[in-house]
Amino acid sequence: MKIKYILFPLACVLTFGIISCDIDRLPETQITDPTFWRSENDIRMAANYMYTFLPTLPVTTDVWSDDAFGIGPNPISDGTRLPPSTDGNYNNPYRLIRAANNILQKGPRVLEFGVSQENLDWYLAEARFFRAWAYFGLVQRYGNVPLILETLIETDDKLFAPADPRESVVDIIYADLDFAINNLRTPTRLGESGYGRISNTTAMAFKSRVALFEGTFAKYHQTGDANRHLTLAIAAAKACMDSGEHDLLSSYFDLFQYAGEGRANRENILVRQYGISLSDAVLFHNAQRNLETGAANPTKALVDSYLMVDGLPIEKSPLYETPTRILDDFEDRDLRMAATLFKEGDPYIGTMPLFNVPNLSFQRTGYANRRYANPVDWQNSRSFIDYTIIRYAEVLLNFAEATYELNGTISDEDLNATVNRLRTRAGVANLSNAFASQNDLDVLQEIRRERRVELALEGFRYWDLIRWKTAEIELPKAVLGNYYFEEEFGTAVTPEVNEDNFIVLQRAENRSFDPNRDYLWPLPINELGLNPSLEQNPNW
Repeated sequence: MKIKYILFPLACVLTFGIISCDIDRLPETQITDPTFWRSENDIRMAANYMYTFLPTLPVTTDVWSDDAFGIGPNPISDGTRLPPSTDGNYNNPYRLIRAANNILQKGPRVLEFGVSQENLDWYLAEARFFRAWAYFGLVQRYGNVPLILETLIETDDKLFAPADPRESVVDIIYADLDFAINNLRTPTRLGESGYGRISNTTAMAFKSRVALFEGTFAKYHQTGDANRHLTLAIAAAKACMDSGEHDLLSSYFDLFQYAGEGRANRENILVRQYGISLSDAVLFHNAQRNLETGAANPTKALVDSYLMVDGLPIEKSPLYETPTRILDDFEDRDLRMAATLFKEGDPYIGTMPLFNVPNLSFQRTGYANRRYANPVDWQNSRSFIDYTIIRYAEVLLNFAEATYELNGTISDEDLNATVNRLRTRAGVANLSNAFASQNDLDVLQEIRRERRVELALEGFRYWDLIRWKTAEIELPKAVLGNYYFEEEFGTAVTPEVNEDNFIVLQRAENRSFDPNRDYLWPLPINELGLNPSLEQNPNW
């Protein structure tokens, strides 16, 4: 089933209007429609509206991190941003929260018109999942934020209350997700016709993401009860793993292709659905064209993190030889590298059927992002490949990392059930405690490496650096690209290179990260003006 992402007028009336000058404020009389909430179709339509808030392709937020660089410097990555006047990262989650609160408040009216309690709870569970989704996005960025659990009129004092503590917001997130886990349907029960809707395993997986973030953030930033969150992360991930609903797709490359779409790919847990064909284009994206022209180019730091097939990093493996041409980089490496980066001979675009070398005018790092590449889609200037937002591989990684962070160790049995399943798919030797000891490897760092390469260019790296409190170490470093092989790249574009002849995108002296400021985002200036009780985050 393709959920129809349609902004029908009634949904707009029901949901718009919250704490921002950018959003229309509507009095309560205008958002109460006596002709609505009279059937299951009504509440389903209201629930469908929340799906329009799911993130879209292409994923370009990795330019905030050390994994990708665009066509120019990024102010989040290099520390030069200023507090914005307005910010959709703040306003849009509150739009979604209002939509969810509206369903939770008014949805029960459908019971009077023959809708069963079970079906009502299903849609209320979707609303609570999306409310949790929105609040987590706010907590990640801003820490303490206003907690609003009901629809409000424009003069309500609660619109002008100070921010609630991070811990209180996270407790609501957990409560919402627990309700969702208990009342959403399984993927099996949803079946083909319900594919694309939030399932109970979606809520489990997302809870493991939230709890891992909060647990490691608390641990490394020395705030809150880290062990509590890490314990919850392990339990949520294990529940998803034990559900029997999900498994890994055999081909990593196909995860980002049409072959990875639909219920047949049990790795999919939460997807943003796009259209089916040119004649049934509900939604489409141009991810390949955006990435082709430099929206998120892989960096040397990311490429160097891919292991050799013997399970060792390039600085330790006897298999590694210094490349003398671009293709050498791919020899005896983790298969995910070739699935993530274009190499010579890969199918490419209409004007160049087979890839040759990265175009330094756009792919400025000398590495080219291969995600969502499809020559037919490129020719049509639109793609319908779905965007998998949560997949089972992340759940396995969440379990492994949370286990190690809580206990300071992880058994080989747990490594085999998580990290090594991913390594097997990638053609890389298994990780064990003995292997790590024999090769002077840090198991936690290897789990983090596995996360980096498995989830590469999917928008995780920046937030991982934030929660591990390593952004202050990694982000101020110079951003480097490929070795400048002049004979292959040519001289049409001559990049800046360092003393070792690697492409320099941004020098270290032009980058900074203030640990007393940059681990939280600045609140938009307009929000501070609208609500004098809000306080700007420290040092902004």
